[in-house]
Amino acid sequence: MRFLSRRLVMPNDLNFAGSLFGGRILEWIDEEAYIFAACQLDAKSLVTKHIGAISFETSAYQGDVVEFGLGVKKVGKTSVTVTCVVRNKQTKQNICVADDIVFVHIDPETRTPQAHGKTKAELDALPIETPA
Repeated sequence: MRFLSRRLVMPNDLNFAGSLFGGRILEWIDEEAYIFAACQLDAKSLVTKHIGAISFETSAYQGDVVEFGLGVKKVGKTSVTVTCVVRNKQTKQNICVADDIVFVHIDPETRTPQAHGKTKAELDALPIETPA
């Protein structure tokens, strides 16, 4: 798993207890996982179908930098399943793990599922760009 992007926890990201709001981290996970899946499939017509088990393991606070690790778990004919780990950049502690995030490739006009033409072996062989 490669850690591909980072975010700074800002005051607007906090809940009433002063830690990173769970809803905000889920929003970020959906966005980061979409970007990862779209880049892997070289397609932007994807929709989130399912997000499986989500485990919150530790908190993040204002000023923390969190990073997102993503990997392809499974590839179907029209879908790709990814896993996302969010961790604290400085401590490397996992903040949240979201497993089984399923995206479906759709036809942009009909909005029906469409084969993406990729295999897991092809995606595993792709070089992953890391942030500068």
